[in-house]
Amino acid sequence: MIKTPYLLFLGDAPDALSAKVAQGIKDWRPDASVGQLRMEGCKADVKLPDLTLAEAKAAGAKTLVIGVANRGGYISASWKKVLIEALDMGFDLASGLHNLLRDEPELVAAANANGGMLHDVRVPSVEYPIANGKIRSGKRCLAVGTDCSVGKMYTAIAMEREMHARGMRATFRATGQTGILITGGGVPLDAVIADFMAGAVEYLTPDNADDHWDLIEGQGSLFHVSYSGVTLALVHGGQPDALILCTEPTRAHMRGLPEYQQPSLEALRDTALTLARVGNPNCQVVAVSVNTQHLNEADALAHMAEVEVRIGLPTVDPYRQGAARLVDALDGITARQKPEAALTGHITPDA
Repeated sequence: MIKTPYLLFLGDAPDALSAKVAQGIKDWRPDASVGQLRMEGCKADVKLPDLTLAEAKAAGAKTLVIGVANRGGYISASWKKVLIEALDMGFDLASGLHNLLRDEPELVAAANANGGMLHDVRVPSVEYPIANGKIRSGKRCLAVGTDCSVGKMYTAIAMEREMHARGMRATFRATGQTGILITGGGVPLDAVIADFMAGAVEYLTPDNADDHWDLIEGQGSLFHVSYSGVTLALVHGGQPDALILCTEPTRAHMRGLPEYQQPSLEALRDTALTLARVGNPNCQVVAVSVNTQHLNEADALAHMAEVEVRIGLPTVDPYRQGAARLVDALDGITARQKPEAALTGHITPDA
């Protein structure tokens, strides 16, 4: 169990998007964070108090969480100095980077010397099966995006909260480091061996009651040449009954790939639906989620109105406007019927 409250480490993040882990924790678990720690040159700010390690310790922080998702997921030498200092002061560390804390001898030595814990959340804790593609009871919704970091996790969490407010049965299924740090569980999908990724998604979204919705956190994009593999595993392993298209309209190109242009929503709709229907022929695209954080209110409303007319689906920013219309769009979708009568699965249904 990762101790809270957190101090969110932003390091020397080059832009706001690099600190998406910290931003997600701040937005969805504001009770769990006392402040942020930024190094010289940091261009990100999640609007929490800037604290030193000593100030955060005095404020009750227990764990320094690396809130930066840099390309390649590595721990720099300058970061390591801060992390060792934190361990020496009695903090635990938590990270979702591919560069594991436990693989850094200096961090391990400091943790051992001070009784600290190193939490690597991007390490699979289960031997996942190979996907079998069998029909599972219950209903599933997957957020798919035009690019990385366009609001897929925000969409799924916002929908879960709206469903719970209505008394509906629903579970957000985290598939990345931020979601796992917010909820305390899930599958770090991009750290799973490729042959087992779709099986890990089946494991994460087991048989459930016919009126229960799994809201699956999307990852990457089918159109991102670096990360499309994890997206396809979600599309096939999740066997979604419903797809939500997610986009961020101000992007000039794919994240980290300036030579690749953003796909249209029409291209995303047609490609994702074709691939989803391999595993679930009844899958439908039901709505569009737009991340309008870089648009003012008038421009955001105008853009979403244009998209809704063009695509012909309910279009909202669930963080800005709420997820009610996205949840409404699921009305009428019925659960697939299994050949078997009994419920099976590794994760407790409805959990």
